[in-house]
Amino acid sequence: MKKVSFALAALCITCFSCAQNIHPSQAPAVVVNAFQQQYPKATDVEWEKKGVNYEVEFEVGVADKDHTVLIDPTGKMISHKQDISKTELPTAVLNAISKEFPEYKTDDVEKIEAAGITTYRLELKKKPEEWKVVFDENGKLLEKTAD
Repeated sequence: MKKVSFALAALCITCFSCAQNIHPSQAPAVVVNAFQQQYPKATDVEWEKKGVNYEVEFEVGVADKDHTVLIDPTGKMISHKQDISKTELPTAVLNAISKEFPEYKTDDVEKIEAAGITTYRLELKKKPEEWKVVFDENGKLLEKTAD
């Protein structure tokens, strides 16, 4: 699992570096069409070129939650990241947080889907400590770094 986590992190770092804001007309039609078909109700849409891929930041839904998708030049979705509330975390993740980080405050919760794997990245704070952590769907801690 560490290899998968490392591979996903490397993919995201590689894909999210070298950003350049663009107008949707500067992206291939297949990329724009793939995005519009997947997220027809997206609002506040912003496009960036990330290396050879395209990153789209947008909001969707009543609560206007932030989303970010990474799309390759053929229109294939590489990853999808969305802000979620703590209450939307799987029970296994909530249980792991309670057990491994008692009395820590949860902040900046994100659900990330890439390569068929769903992970949850969040910040945990308890003075004077702050951690950035990543859990899998089963509550297994995949990463823990000081923030």
